[in-house]
Order: sequence, then structure tokens, then C-alpha cells
Amino acid sequence: MDLIKDLFKGDKVIWIIFLFLCLISIVEVFSAASTLTYKSGDHWGPITQHSVILMVGAFIVVLVHNIPCKYFSVLPFFLLPISCILLLIVMVMGNYVNGAARWMNFFGVQFQPSELAKMAVIIVTAFILSKFQEENGAHPKAFKYIMWILGIVFILIAPENGSTAALLAGVVFLMMLIGRVPWKQIGKLVGIVGLGLALLVSVIVIIPPSVYENIPGTHRFSTWQSRIKGFAEDKGAIPAAKFDIDKDAQIAHANIAIATSNIIGKMPGNSVQRDFLSQAFSDFIFAIVIEELGLLGGAFIVMLYLWLLIRAGRIAKRCDKPFPAFLIMGIALLLVSQAMLNMMVAVGLFPVTGQPLPLISKGGTSTLINCAYIGMILSVSRYVASKEEQRMQEEEQMNNEKLQAAAQALILQAQEIANNENEKEDA
Repeated sequence: MDLIKDLFKGDKVIWIIFLFLCLISIVEVFSAASTLTYKSGDHWGPITQHSVILMVGAFIVVLVHNIPCKYFSVLPFFLLPISCILLLIVMVMGNYVNGAARWMNFFGVQFQPSELAKMAVIIVTAFILSKFQEENGAHPKAFKYIMWILGIVFILIAPENGSTAALLAGVVFLMMLIGRVPWKQIGKLVGIVGLGLALLVSVIVIIPPSVYENIPGTHRFSTWQSRIKGFAEDKGAIPAAKFDIDKDAQIAHANIAIATSNIIGKMPGNSVQRDFLSQAFSDFIFAIVIEELGLLGGAFIVMLYLWLLIRAGRIAKRCDKPFPAFLIMGIALLLVSQAMLNMMVAVGLFPVTGQPLPLISKGGTSTLINCAYIGMILSVSRYVASKEEQRMQEEEQMNNEKLQAAAQALILQAQEIANNENEKEDA
């Protein structure tokens, strides 16, 4: 028992959230991977592979959460250059999946360099914010350093994975708000980004795809254009009988999955749309979750992610040093923002992005990296708990010393009174 307690330290609530997400993932991926089963001919193959990845991920959580959080600040010094080099390689000779070169093979294992880059940027942002904290907020230099690093990584990720680049930029922006970056710099950034985003969307929507087909780095523009236009059009104006279900099959089948659900759902294994919905086990797994577990199941998953964010905030508030506080908030914001983005896409509140649901969607690199994030959160919680325990011991020791001093003073006073009385009796 003592060995198990030593291995599984850290915040118990975070462990419970992680366990629930993994259990939901195993059940729903097993149910949603029917297309993979059909292609491979192996009924147990997809879930066996996913279960192995989750077990490796659990081992990573245990390993990482036993590492003192102060050592995480060293990671960006080699993660950043390595991830940038890998992103350059994947742009040139990456494996194309669904029209985007985001993956590369390493000894037969497929992974996404962008996941490593995200981790590096989050950690280095936390490190810079912690080092440049002053009494009235972060020094203006912190903003410049963060923008340079984010800008380089953003440019390398965006051509093949615009949603991931935008998600990372949004999380870094929130971290800078938490890190008290001067409002003047924040205001300028919002203005420039807002203007640039409006211009980019206008160019993508207005200019025909044939114009920029041969321009390097713009081959994803046609995909972005179709997604933006598909999201913006008024679907309610189209009669149900004339709706082209093949035009936006993912969105259509996701909507059907949600619409045919109810409070408690059809129960695990009874999904119908999993056989028609592309990426049902990944990008659109939340639609399958609602179809099978109902609105209650979907609300429970939302609650788990929000609970993770709230718990991370409470742990950060108890940190006595800025780096672990900024680190845990950056990680929690990244996981929860990605989860909310995935769920918004599934229910039709945001254009299709291709972002998986953290720790629930079937995945390789993303699942393992997300498990490392959970390990880091647990490591910070261990640090906070150890500091609080140390502080309590110091307070207890001080109280004991005060009690001993008071007792000693009483003894001396009693001896002095006794001596005075003896002197009176002798007199």
C-alpha cells in the first residue's frame, strides 16, 4: 500500500478526472471505431491499440508526476529547436492525411510534431512570464520574447494545421492576461490580430481557390473556404427534403447523431451514425457520446473538463512561486480550450477544425502528450502539497518552541516564587 501511495501522489481530484476520461474513452472509441473495424477486419484491433496507448499514457502520467516541477523549465531549451526542425521536415516530406501534411514516421511510429511544439511554447511562456514578473506586472520584454517564439512556431504550424496554430495562440494570449502583461501591449495585439484575421478570412472567402492553388503554403485555403462558407450559410432556409447530406457529410451525420439522442441516449454500442460519420472515433466523438450517453453524458464530460480547469486554478492559487502557477494554468487552458473547441464543432457552433477531444478521442501522439500534461499538473499539485506540509511542520515546530519557552518561563517564575518564600521563612 505504501508503494502505491508513493507512486500515485498528487491531487486526488485530478486523478479521478483522468480516470473518468480514460474509461469514457475506452468505451466510446470501442463503439465509434466501426469503420476501422470494417477496414481492418479485426474487431478488437482498434480498441486494443487504443487501450495500449492509454496504458502507456498512464505510465507517462506516473513517471512525469514524480518529477519535481522545477525541472520542467528546462524542457523548452531542447523541445523548441527539435519541434521546429521536425515541423520544417513535415512541411517538406510529411505524410498527407485528409489533405494535410501533419504526420511523420519515426521508426514506424506516426506522430505529430505540432504536439511537441505546443508543449514547448506553453512551458516557455510560463517560464518567461515567471522570470519577468515585477511588482506591478510583467516587464514589457516578456511580451516581446513570447511573441517572437509564438510567431515562429505559429508560422511553422499554420500552413498545415491552422486550427492548432490558432488554438495555441489563443491559449498563450490567455496566459499573458493571467501573467499581467501590460494592457497597452495586449490592446495593440488584439487590434493587429483582429485586423489581420478579418483580412485573411476575407481573402479566403472572396478569392476563388484556383487563384492560389499554385502558391506555396496556401493549399489548405480551399478547405478553409469550404468550412467557413458551410458554417456561415443558413441551413434552416433549406427544406429537409432538399438538404444535400453528402455535401457536408460530417456535419450532417453529427447533427443527426445529436438530434436522435435524448436525455439518457441509446446506451453504449447502439450508435447508428458511427457507421456513416467520418472520424467518429476522433474529431466527432462527442457527437457519438451524446448519441449513446445522451445529454446527461455530454454534460458530464463538459463538467469533467470544467472541473479540471477549476481544480488547476485552485492549485495555482496555492503556489508560492510563479512558474508552476503559470505552467499549470497554461496546460489546463490548453486542454479545456481544445475540448470546448471540439465539442462546439460537434454541435455545430464552430466550423470544422479537426481538433480531437483530449484524452477521449482515439489518438497516438496527442494522447501521450495529453497524459504528460496531466502528469505535469499532478507534479505541481505535489509541489504545492509538500510546501504546505512543510509550512505546517514549521508552524507546528514554532508553536512547540513557543510552548516550551512559555513552560520554561513558568518554571522559572515558580522557582523564583519558591525561593522568595524560602527567604521569608528563613528571615
